[in-house]
Amino acid sequence: MKKALKVISVILALAMVACCFASCGSKEKETNTTAATGSSDTTKTETKDVVKLVKISLTDEEYGFAVGKNDAELLKSLNEYIAAIKTDGTLNTIMAKYFEGGTPTGVVSAELDKSKDQLVVSTNAEFAPFEYKDGDTFYGVDLEIVDGFAKKLGKELVIKDIDFNSVLNEVESGNADMSASGLTVNEERLKQVNFSETYYTASQYVIAPAADTKFDACTTREDVEKVLNSFDSSVAIGFQSGTTAQFYVEGDEDWGFPGLKVQAKGYDSGALAVQDMINGNIQYVIIDEAPATVIVDNYNAK
Repeated sequence: MKKALKVISVILALAMVACCFASCGSKEKETNTTAATGSSDTTKTETKDVVKLVKISLTDEEYGFAVGKNDAELLKSLNEYIAAIKTDGTLNTIMAKYFEGGTPTGVVSAELDKSKDQLVVSTNAEFAPFEYKDGDTFYGVDLEIVDGFAKKLGKELVIKDIDFNSVLNEVESGNADMSASGLTVNEERLKQVNFSETYYTASQYVIAPAADTKFDACTTREDVEKVLNSFDSSVAIGFQSGTTAQFYVEGDEDWGFPGLKVQAKGYDSGALAVQDMINGNIQYVIIDEAPATVIVDNYNAK
């Protein structure tokens, strides 16, 4: 999910399948070996997870695309396009590529040229499965949607991959026509931009070291919040800077988050935050569910 509204490798997003969450237990890999006699033996190699997802949502959010306050016509066209792809199944098809083991479709950005009819979209391509890069090719739910939208408009798509904290500023200043960056819709952001109809329901989740047991007995959001609220400044929690998780940890009146009493530490991406947790520099990470699942899968597969 993201105040001005996630570096994850492409391997993260391509490895993700639907409902694939990490467990805190150990996994065993079996290898069969056949001797000269023809008999077979089974050798078990045990590998242990390093991180786990606390599979209880902390927030209720909706993602939308941001459009400039003065671009009512673009917003109207965008809302019509979103309604159409929801109805004809295109949105579900795109989602299935990233959540059900399908094959993502790459999106190539045109060079910015003001003499051409272009749709300029700001994003932060470090938030798989919604936006990420492999070389010069972009992938992700958001970018496949805006690629289709640009084609519908008959425009070239230009993707401006910038820091997440700047994606809304680009739209507000007129340097981008819209932003597609896993943006949670809320009243504070509506002061800067207008939002399209929503297309995805998101939530914040906790990632913990696999050996950590503090959340193991939790069954409800209230249980998780009770544990989080029991922490003091001796506990450090990481997040991707500028995202909803930052406001959840630090507290923000406009977002309706009271904040935690922990040390708050921001990172350029959720993956970097989790790596720092593995290194022992922070205790937990809070991030949107979908990228959290990708990150946990990736680290546990190593």
